Amino acid sequence: MKRLAYGIKAVGCMAVCVLILSACSDSNVREKKQVVVEKMERREQEPETGKLTQKAETNIVSEPDITDVDWSEYFEGLNGAAVLYDASDMRYMVFNSELANLRRSPCSTFKIISSLIALENGIIRPEQSTRTWSGEIFWNENWNHDIDFQEAFRTSCVWYFREIIDETGQEIIQEELNRLSYGNCDISDWEGRDNANNNNRALTGFWLESSLAISPKEQTEVMERIFGEHSVYKEETLSWLKQVMLVQEQNENPLSIYGKTGMGKTDGITADAWFTGFVETKKGNVYFCVYLGRTDNKDVSSAKAKEIALRLVLDYCRE
Repeated sequence: MKRLAYGIKAVGCMAVCVLILSACSDSNVREKKQVVVEKMERREQEPETGKLTQKAETNIVSEPDITDVDWSEYFEGLNGAAVLYDASDMRYMVFNSELANLRRSPCSTFKIISSLIALENGIIRPEQSTRTWSGEIFWNENWNHDIDFQEAFRTSCVWYFREIIDETGQEIIQEELNRLSYGNCDISDWEGRDNANNNNRALTGFWLESSLAISPKEQTEVMERIFGEHSVYKEETLSWLKQVMLVQEQNENPLSIYGKTGMGKTDGITADAWFTGFVETKKGNVYFCVYLGRTDNKDVSSAKAKEIALRLVLDYCRE
């Protein structure tokens, strides 16, 4: 019995020793792990001179290059600006930097945005998008009939998009403009009463010579946010938008160019003329905006802005 008792005591002591050693071992491991973690944290916080940790490297975001260029030959004396952003090279090319950063009314280029928002939120369903004409005779005869989304976009039908924007509502419009960082994001003059050129409610709005304003460079940035690789919008939405933005008359040019014109007047004289969009290339998208401001004794129009933009973009893509 004594031998058995001594045996039990010996086994018990061995077990206790094993547990103690195990606990000590676990404690040492934990301490070593903690030391390693602390060292890693210190390396991330206090990297060696001239070196960056892997974590620090991944947090670096490259800024696009901005290059001033002389494209005056395209403008032939017109007061204007142009911005191209080549996403593959992360490079902006800017003609007339002062004007390129000046905010002006987007006019009908805003139809890109109102279409995007309405498509994304189910306000426009392209297969059932025809709206009934009120019977009012408008100055543009292309607007004087029932009209669907594609035709309304391509003929820049104001009454159609006035209805679309009203149905979408101020809250959604404001949220989307904020998300896109669209110029000054100011829709305070919802009905467009500040537009002195027109008092017809069907043909006015905050985007027409009113409260909303955006610069040519910002237009280019917004195009990239919509159609770039980090776009948050549905593929179906972007597909429909590209269909209506596709430039038809490209003279057998193999590149696909997408865009929208816009034009606004003050006292009967064109004050703002736009063409903005993007072109698909093998390297990636090139986003662009051409803006024309008031120029006395010169042909200032959205058609002219479009002509300049297409020439400029095609020449750039041929290089």
